[in-house]
Amino acid sequence: MTDDSSEESKLVETRDGSHTVYSSRFDQHYHNPNGAIAESRYVFFEKTGLLNNLNNRDQLTILEVGFGTGLNLLLLMDYCLNQDSPTKIDYYSVEGFPLSPEVAKDFNYSEYLSHPNLTNQIGTIFGNLSGGMNHFEITENLTLHLFYGMFEDFKSDNLQANYIFHDAFSPDANPDLWSGEVFQKLKQLSANDAMLSTYSAASSAQGALAWAGWKVAKTRGALGKREMILAALDADRLSDHKRINEERYAQRYEEGDFD
Repeated sequence: MTDDSSEESKLVETRDGSHTVYSSRFDQHYHNPNGAIAESRYVFFEKTGLLNNLNNRDQLTILEVGFGTGLNLLLLMDYCLNQDSPTKIDYYSVEGFPLSPEVAKDFNYSEYLSHPNLTNQIGTIFGNLSGGMNHFEITENLTLHLFYGMFEDFKSDNLQANYIFHDAFSPDANPDLWSGEVFQKLKQLSANDAMLSTYSAASSAQGALAWAGWKVAKTRGALGKREMILAALDADRLSDHKRINEERYAQRYEEGDFD
């Protein structure tokens, strides 16, 4: 597989100072322009309760839709080292259009991490990708399984994710990754205690999730966004959040109300 992302992507400084990337392919930034680091910490680590599980689980599996700049992986590594976490983590991610190492080497994420040397690994990852599944032993306790290709081609017979980071471009920019079929596939790749989080609060995404059999809740969004979505297979995981009427949303999705 070949990549022309260096020609179509450029670094942008967000309002918290951390970098994101603008993609001309999707005409969208990879992160909230108000703060890349702040958004990722809030959406994928704080609101999901993942931070609390880094010291009370023997093993965790995370599945990320959209590896992007690798920021979520960097934050996870930094959190694990800060907490001296003993948890064994398998981190699966899917990326159809990986960045070039030339773009990645200029990220300023090291300024925001307790262990700045971690950023060296991102350039190594982007510089050693081939089509299909790639495996990287990041630390003694963390293994990255990065699939270079389209999500529709991603397969893993043994994957049972405890956390899903749905970090694709927005439903308007990349609707293929927000369909009921995609969320149905994610359900099949999930453990019974799975928690899915995404920065979006689009009604179409809520409908697609409900149609696919997820329990869905809305909660306060990050950095000026009014709401975001949390979803789970076990309704008890959402007890602290405002649930939607899944049956109604699923019916609306079935009827094409969100098209």
